[in-house]
Amino acid sequence: MYSFAQRNDTIVVDEPLYAHYLIKSGTADYHPGSQAVIQSQENDGEKVVARMLKNADSPIYFYKHMAHHLVELDLSFLSKTTNIILTREPSEMISSYVKVIPNPEISDLGYQQQLNLINKLLRLGQHPIIVDSKSIYQNPSEGLKRLCNTIKIPFQEEMLKWEVGPRIEDGIWAKYWYENVHNSSGFKPYKKKIKSIPNHLMPLLLESERLFEEIKSKSISL
Repeated sequence: MYSFAQRNDTIVVDEPLYAHYLIKSGTADYHPGSQAVIQSQENDGEKVVARMLKNADSPIYFYKHMAHHLVELDLSFLSKTTNIILTREPSEMISSYVKVIPNPEISDLGYQQQLNLINKLLRLGQHPIIVDSKSIYQNPSEGLKRLCNTIKIPFQEEMLKWEVGPRIEDGIWAKYWYENVHNSSGFKPYKKKIKSIPNHLMPLLLESERLFEEIKSKSISL
């Protein structure tokens, strides 16, 4: 999201379906700042989608969603959008996630929802673009150039750098989730993070790894 926000032809919107998800999924009791999120956004997901499809103030709109936020929605609108699935190696993602939510379930992590979404897009006749975040960190310039070429927009060098600190587009939840990106000014060189996963979360890790491999098996080369 921060990368695309640097473009001069793009408006980014941070997780506009978060409030809808909290209400529909019943997860508000353990998401930090959930009531503030609900108060800050339109709660009706169908209204959010309708607004997304009407926006025309910029050549490009970049909507950052979490796959598990697309709950109890008519997903046919995805046939009108370009869809990029950004995924991440489970041990790294879980070790980061538990800093905010200590005891997540598989439904919190989004891997099953990503896989369901990919299969839905394939049924709609789309070929979803699946990106392992590691491939961007390993070579940000080349990775973003390939991505931009795939979605048929020009690459802009500005996408590689941003100013340290929060952005105006951040959702109200940024103070809980965005510490690392607020301390960054671009894509740091990839270094595999060796983090220990608590024993009680090992079944969650194994299930996530199974889903992650299935997601990657459906990817196409950029």
